[in-house]
Amino acid sequence: MGGDRGPAEVVAGALEARAAAVEPILVGLPGLDTGGLELVEAPDTIGMDEKPTEAVRARPQSSLVVACRLVGEGRADAVVSAGNTGAMLAACLRELRRIRGVHRPAIAVPIPARRGPSVLIDAGANADARPDHLLQFGHMGSVFAREILGVASPDVRLLSIGEEAEKGNQLTLEAHALLEASDLRFGGNVESRALLEGAADVVVCDGFTGNVCLKLLEGTIGTLLETLRAEIASTPRGKLGGLLIKPAARRLRTRLDPDTYGGAYLLGLRGLAVIAHGNSSRRAIANAIRLAARGVENDIVGRLTAALGAEARPAEQIPS
Repeated sequence: MGGDRGPAEVVAGALEARAAAVEPILVGLPGLDTGGLELVEAPDTIGMDEKPTEAVRARPQSSLVVACRLVGEGRADAVVSAGNTGAMLAACLRELRRIRGVHRPAIAVPIPARRGPSVLIDAGANADARPDHLLQFGHMGSVFAREILGVASPDVRLLSIGEEAEKGNQLTLEAHALLEASDLRFGGNVESRALLEGAADVVVCDGFTGNVCLKLLEGTIGTLLETLRAEIASTPRGKLGGLLIKPAARRLRTRLDPDTYGGAYLLGLRGLAVIAHGNSSRRAIANAIRLAARGVENDIVGRLTAALGAEARPAEQIPS
């Protein structure tokens, strides 16, 4: 029931993702037309404008909470939602719980950088964070880059307003000191203008900054690609040149289009969760489901649990 385009678009994406090894289960209001997919009925919903924790507590039978519960009870392997991100986080904490040693789950988004994928973490789960949270994001991002992206020795950098260690707000200054003192391969600060270049294997920030940065990147990429398409189509010479560059342009669009990825993993939980964009198209929903399926196949939760057990500080050692 989540997503700006309504349930019909989500259903269409689920049908598109359906395959021999992928069987989507839809969770929604009774009577929802699922096109033949299994429907788990949930009589309530959580709106995008509701306060997450209060809504999850007040609506345990909402579609978002029930979907997370299916994973917690072992009735599904992963949950995908384009609904209220804060409510999704609250529901996951309630129904899936954290991996031991993880204090705050975080959204890890692969940025399609020129030098290869770069993990941005946190991309929106924690609008407010402490320096020790950012340190743990660095650990989780490093595990993700190593275990899932195949980076042997991930380098980590901190998103800030300047490369110098003394630049930034109080959060980044204190986080910089913690990251520098850790056993991570920390390379210092990085500015947002270097993200698409491939600034680091893992770029750490708080969820507010990361979400603003991610949406700016997506909006800029989308506008540039659409402007290029319009310019090519505006003149006969442009159309002719467009035919010549069409294969390269298609590859570029596929690599940079957010719909290609569909969503991002919410790391640090005992179950697999994928956060999709609120304005997800059916193609984005389908790719988010496929992303969840790949996470199950690669045992992301198990591999993160094993690796974080050795790397991350226990939650009880981190002040609440």
